[in-house]
Amino acid sequence: MENLRSRLKFGSKVEDVKLRRRKSQLYSRQEESPLNIGVLSVTVFCVVFRLINCLLVQTSFVPDEYWQSLEVSHRMVFKYPFWETPAGIRGFSYPLLFAFLYKILQFISYDSVQLLIWLPRILQSLLASFADVKFFFLLQTLENPDVARWTFFCHMCSWFTWFCCTRTLTNSMEATITTLALSYFPLPGSKTHSSKKYLALVALAVIIRPTAVIVWFPLLLYHFWQEDNKLRLITHHYIPTGFVLSWTPVQFNFLKFNILHGVADFYGSHPWHWYLTQGFAVVIGPHLPLFLHGCMLAFKRYKILLAAVVWTIAVYSVLPHKEFRFIYPVLPFCMVFCGISLAHLKSWRRPAAAVLLSANLIPALYTGLIHQRGTLDVMNHLQPLCDVGNVSTTRPQPDVFFLMPCHSTPFYSHIHCPIKMRFLECPPDLGEEAYVDEAERFYEEPLLWFRTSFPYKSSLPTHLIMFDVLEKEISVFLEGNNFVRAAKIFHTHFPEGRVGGSIFIYERH
Repeated sequence: MENLRSRLKFGSKVEDVKLRRRKSQLYSRQEESPLNIGVLSVTVFCVVFRLINCLLVQTSFVPDEYWQSLEVSHRMVFKYPFWETPAGIRGFSYPLLFAFLYKILQFISYDSVQLLIWLPRILQSLLASFADVKFFFLLQTLENPDVARWTFFCHMCSWFTWFCCTRTLTNSMEATITTLALSYFPLPGSKTHSSKKYLALVALAVIIRPTAVIVWFPLLLYHFWQEDNKLRLITHHYIPTGFVLSWTPVQFNFLKFNILHGVADFYGSHPWHWYLTQGFAVVIGPHLPLFLHGCMLAFKRYKILLAAVVWTIAVYSVLPHKEFRFIYPVLPFCMVFCGISLAHLKSWRRPAAAVLLSANLIPALYTGLIHQRGTLDVMNHLQPLCDVGNVSTTRPQPDVFFLMPCHSTPFYSHIHCPIKMRFLECPPDLGEEAYVDEAERFYEEPLLWFRTSFPYKSSLPTHLIMFDVLEKEISVFLEGNNFVRAAKIFHTHFPEGRVGGSIFIYERH
């Protein structure tokens, strides 16, 4: 018995056994945190990818990408005339970002027109790439590495993200900030959440574009419902954020004019089901089957993201004025479901990924390089007129008139010299009786408009810019006043209404 006790050593202290740690690469890889794997490589990839993205988007989308950003910034710094919005409807926070760039270029005397055009877009691309990086590492904390990689793949190959994210649109910045805020939002399983950071970013998104509150409303309610210390959340986070927003009355004015007074309807309206039957399907594109499949697979886990998508589409469906870009900020939410679906396909996921990439590549390149590029190319044709305006010659000073739907082209931000330029104006109807804007009056009776607007030949402009669909209707005026076509510029394969397939530049001789 004593021998047995001595062997078992009951009550005695057993010394800790120290195991030698192997320096094998296999062990080190297993112990390394996924957040530290490839940070530099992912960052470099995203930056390079978005810069290429920026260079391969050479078309126009909507007037706001110039008239609510670059034209305002150019006016701030260089004091050239530009289209005025009704006071208090639009904020200056987003244009200030580009005005800062312009001021630096002016200070160092490098304010060439190409730098003025491309630097704001490069800055927007860098911000988009930063959001891409944050989105990837958020996915790493939410899902296993396999699902995270496929979700990131879905995000990066989205044709609509490619088409929009590098543009100087408030919607693009809203989508970028929304993605950044999502990385700090308390999603189930998230290890990077921070109430202060995500609420600060949400506030910034609302300051830049007030409708960002639509996307975040269900998410804020979800956070409040899940929070244990609700009083602290309200007093330490919600109230301070609301106090900051209360100092920016532009948000209230924006909603009052565009929604309560229906000013946005002036720019077009669609039926209530437009987002359900067209808008959402176009924005999500070839990802739609994966999204629907992913919703069935991950409904319980990410029901708050799906609720935000459904809520956003429902609210915008109620508003008469609808555009694809309005629902762009919820696209990253949709990509979470797409990635889960793609990863779930197992042996079929690589063929499915190849089809998905190809299906997105075609619209991305077509809309980025071909569709609606004429309104930018025409400004390149007009830039040499700056040399004529700066040199004293026998030729008359340039006087350019854009006979196009208002704000079809950029303006001084893409010319950068104070030559005389005009366009058909269409300020929104703020309640005047029998209101008809200048553009509408022109298109109703072009020849009558010419006679009343230019009673003397000496007052005629030197150059007229128009879509080809207008040429036949005003041919008598052009011939009678010695206007000769100087250039024909391709615009789109899909002309519609007053927007033609080509743009003509007419010069008076």
